[in-house]
Amino acid sequence: MLPLFAEIQDDLRVVNNELRRLLAHPDPLLAEAATHLLEAGGKRLRPAFALLSARFHNYDLEQLLPLALALELIHMATLVHDDVIDRAHTRRGSPTICAAWGNRISVHTGDYLFAKALTLAARYRHPLITRELARACVKMCEGEIIQLTGAAATGIREYLYRIKCKTALLIEASCKLGAAVAGAPMPVCRALGRYGYLVGMAYQITDDILDLSGTDTQLGKPAGNDLRQGIVTLPVIYAIRKSGTESRLGYLVAKHPKSEEEVEEAIKLTVLAGGIEYAQGIAKRYLAKAVNELKHLPDIPTRESLKQIAEFIYARSY
Repeated sequence: MLPLFAEIQDDLRVVNNELRRLLAHPDPLLAEAATHLLEAGGKRLRPAFALLSARFHNYDLEQLLPLALALELIHMATLVHDDVIDRAHTRRGSPTICAAWGNRISVHTGDYLFAKALTLAARYRHPLITRELARACVKMCEGEIIQLTGAAATGIREYLYRIKCKTALLIEASCKLGAAVAGAPMPVCRALGRYGYLVGMAYQITDDILDLSGTDTQLGKPAGNDLRQGIVTLPVIYAIRKSGTESRLGYLVAKHPKSEEEVEEAIKLTVLAGGIEYAQGIAKRYLAKAVNELKHLPDIPTRESLKQIAEFIYARSY
């Protein structure tokens, strides 16, 4: 749990406890698989954004809990399915569900988590809740398909659309819907949604930077994993543009599979071409726009918390 969430840390503990209770099941295999990722930790970023956004109006944890739980379950489901697609062995420093129980159990566990999220979302009468969550889920699937087919492999604009689908829209929904459940006026909901979208874009860009610059210990999974999977992210796209598709880097990125030495070489060439600095600059621009959206919100302590979260995302190392 991030120290930046100090004002809601007690409520985030309630969210964690409710997640454990919700995923308890008489079948020991289903119960263990469903709670496996939960017990490995995580930032609980999406529930936290929902709770913080609700601070701008009538904050009521009981009303917010179904939304907070649904958001985290959707995120967990995507991680479980991602690990199957990527054949990943570790996540958050622990074995993945597919490594522990195989692909069939993993796919069904991910589906189960999604279905649980749907039952929680259905508790709300507000049509915005189901509409926004459905939109985010549809776009997440679209982003994954684009990534798998390599349709967004070379263009910066296509890359930005992909991460909008994969990451930013669910964080946008977290902020907008947290405010909506609290009964905030629509201009406040929209401003928080825009903040969430912009922060979400920056968050994914910094995640892609860390995949190249971080360590296995920091990341809780192997560094350079995107390159191994043939996923081309912003630092690499920029570096290839600068060095040319016929360059050594272009060859290494297109080659599949790659040896560990080739992955390390591709990372070094990306760094030398300025790919990391370029991506950091783009993330910084998104975060500056996110902080600017906070001007449209009531001047309460939570507004400063959201600003600090934006600053943390730019400087984070995990």
